[in-house]
Amino acid sequence: MADAFHEFDERLRRIDRKRTRLRRGYVTVVGRDGLIVTKPRRMRRRFPVRGIMLLALGFMGFKALLMAHLGFGIYLDRVENLQKGGMVEQAGAVLMAPEPVSQLLAVQLRPYLK
Repeated sequence: MADAFHEFDERLRRIDRKRTRLRRGYVTVVGRDGLIVTKPRRMRRRFPVRGIMLLALGFMGFKALLMAHLGFGIYLDRVENLQKGGMVEQAGAVLMAPEPVSQLLAVQLRPYLK
């Protein structure tokens, strides 16, 4: 009798697991015997291109805002000071080095910060 309860509990666990997976999406498939079966959709891990692009755009905007606020001379002096520091500071200097896009944005933002 205890074995029957164990089998029943196991079946309930399987059904609950399948129901949880079906919540994320499902596909209906017709089996060989003609029975329509619902299967959980496989979740593919995709590379977050959109997130990385937004992060890069935000970082360039941050650099442009700093350049516009401090001025190009002071900003370049601070980047040069970072280049003289340790390994982490030098990596920061490489990331904070002005590039054409952030310079163009800084020129456009400059009149609004005064």
